[in-house]
Amino acid sequence: MPRLKINPSLIFFYLLAAVFISFQGSANADAKETRPNILFIFADDWGWKDLGCHGHPYVKTPNIDRLAHEGTDFHRFSVASGVCSPSRTAIMTGQFPARYNINGHFAWVPSNAKRNMPDWLDPTAPLLSRFLKSGGYRTAHFGKWHLANNMIPDSPSPAKYGFDVYGAFNCSGKQMPVHDDAKNTIAFIEESSQLGKPFFVNLWLHEPHTPFHTLPEYRQRFPNLEERDNIYASVLSHADQRVGTVLDALDRLKLTQNTLVIFSSDNGPARSGPGTKLKLMFDSATGEGFNVAAAKGLTGGRKGYKASLLEGGIGVPFIARWPGHLPVGKKDKTSIFSAVDLLPTFCELAAVELPSDYHPDGLSQIDMLNGKGTATRTKPLFWKSVAPWPAPKNRPDHWVAYAVVYQNWKLVGNRDLSYLELYNLVEDPMEKTDHRTERPEVVAELKKMIQQWQATLPAKPTGDVFSKLRQQ
Repeated sequence: MPRLKINPSLIFFYLLAAVFISFQGSANADAKETRPNILFIFADDWGWKDLGCHGHPYVKTPNIDRLAHEGTDFHRFSVASGVCSPSRTAIMTGQFPARYNINGHFAWVPSNAKRNMPDWLDPTAPLLSRFLKSGGYRTAHFGKWHLANNMIPDSPSPAKYGFDVYGAFNCSGKQMPVHDDAKNTIAFIEESSQLGKPFFVNLWLHEPHTPFHTLPEYRQRFPNLEERDNIYASVLSHADQRVGTVLDALDRLKLTQNTLVIFSSDNGPARSGPGTKLKLMFDSATGEGFNVAAAKGLTGGRKGYKASLLEGGIGVPFIARWPGHLPVGKKDKTSIFSAVDLLPTFCELAAVELPSDYHPDGLSQIDMLNGKGTATRTKPLFWKSVAPWPAPKNRPDHWVAYAVVYQNWKLVGNRDLSYLELYNLVEDPMEKTDHRTERPEVVAELKKMIQQWQATLPAKPTGDVFSKLRQQ
């Protein structure tokens, strides 16, 4: 029987290939291990100054403050609307909500139809949750939804939007109790940890939206406050406590080091009209609680409140923590950062390649998270809302229907752009000085940008986004 001849160079080649394959496998594993888990905590109507770390006179938020001490506090973050549903649309799609004719909150069907709105966000839209799921992440949503409405029973559930697990309210089907959000989030994180898979969680808090669901334990923390302030402080304290339980779970599971945690809000704080009496109200999604008379949110000097496109309505808290990756204890007071930036940023951090036919309105802001942001905006930001004109006497800062931010400038205008104001957000983030008279060339340039953007927007909603109730 002839002896098998072995070529030494061939042996060397196979050994080298084996080492290379092993190295590649190890490198790929390392890349996956360094992809962060993402916990996105999104409050509802939480004012910029409604945090201990932002100097609130009596609200105590030690757990959210912990995120600021251990991460970076961005002072110039803005959401894409002054109200709930369009703001959340921008988070999920990375696009301006006006592209979907979502310019107000989802209500019952006749109200949506009257405002030329769909009845829910199209589930086939490009979605952050679906992109991350395609990249191997486990995905979950717990808390407020409001990309439809519980009064629309045939609206798609959050499961149709790329979430593996969900518990929600302001959606079709069973309404999750508002205070179960953290408990469900912790259970999902524990399960993901056992499976060894990265996770993305929307923890969308109810607080401090009406009704104010108070518990005696938290009201007793503020015994010296007047009743309305006591109610407001108690619900924020309860929300902060639940955030703390989730942070503690990350510590216990040894996941803190590789989890990006973000705290923000969908818009600025609500305010009641003059003379509003404090009373109980009932919400079909969340139950009974105190009404808007207890809304005592603070904007930190920003103009306007909820529903305004001035900074009090869209300038919200944004705190990010990822140990070992983001600066610790930093306050970034200049970088202009937007809600539409989150989808491309999260996907780049997760090593998820975006589809070639997807066009985000935002930018990946990894450099900004890493402390290397800039004070000017290289890609414009646009807003559209349904705002009255002239401005109501009791809400003088709630007249802006369109806005654009480009570089360091912000231009705001009424419905037909016949009245405009111009602000330098870098030098004047509180919008105190109107520059429209001395900088007419900037006004003309930014007005033209708004008009060009308007021309790209759809005249009406399209797709499978209408309830059968419209036919009745």
